[in-house]
Amino acid sequence: MTSTTSSGEIPLEARTLAERVFQQLQDAIVRGELPAGSKITEPGLAQAYGISRGPLREAMRRLEAHRLIEREPHVGARVVKLSMRELLELFDMREALESMAARLAARHMTVEEVQALRDVLVAHEEQGDLDQAEAYYQREGDLDFHYLIVRGSHNRMLMTTLCDDLYYLVRLYRTQYSARGGRPQRAFIEHHRIVDAIASGDEELAEQLMRRHVIAARQTVAERYAMSLDDDRELPGGNRKALSRRPPSV
Repeated sequence: MTSTTSSGEIPLEARTLAERVFQQLQDAIVRGELPAGSKITEPGLAQAYGISRGPLREAMRRLEAHRLIEREPHVGARVVKLSMRELLELFDMREALESMAARLAARHMTVEEVQALRDVLVAHEEQGDLDQAEAYYQREGDLDFHYLIVRGSHNRMLMTTLCDDLYYLVRLYRTQYSARGGRPQRAFIEHHRIVDAIASGDEELAEQLMRRHVIAARQTVAERYAMSLDDDRELPGGNRKALSRRPPSV
């Protein structure tokens, strides 16, 4: 067991270990190595990662706070699995908030911040999976195009909502359901157009391009997710109409 200090705090070494375990587990969930809806237990994870229960519990608390796992009475912890309705609601939020973030980024981003965006796209272009049009996997934080734009909005409320509260959940579905098939190259081109609009300070165009980008991703994710669901009744008639939504022309 992990000891605590006299004040009841977890020692720095244990916190560092908990951070490492959190990163490992969230990456496994985002990539689908721990499948959506699968049951997870502390003994199983402790054995798999060779750690004590203290750091593991701290890591699991963080996963729960980031909405990657959920606890059910008499069942235990499971990897999150959104209903179709919840998934569409999540992308509705992305559409509204990330479009706003792009507008604000065009207003506030510095030359250095814009260059960092371009540098990230250069790094993405060198990825083998993108070059072969197989996938478009973005690492988190400063190597994530969307993360940098939200941060470039210089709006703390947006950053809290999109970079903390919803970030890992959005990243999960973005990675597993929108970064495959014919979408990767199109998304990459769209990213370049968004950066150009931000760099030119065109707030309206940056907002419109980001909105179209998220709507296109939403369409791909929803269609692929619908195919993965065991029960087609997850997709009510109202949401079928939402699925057929197409990006507006620019």
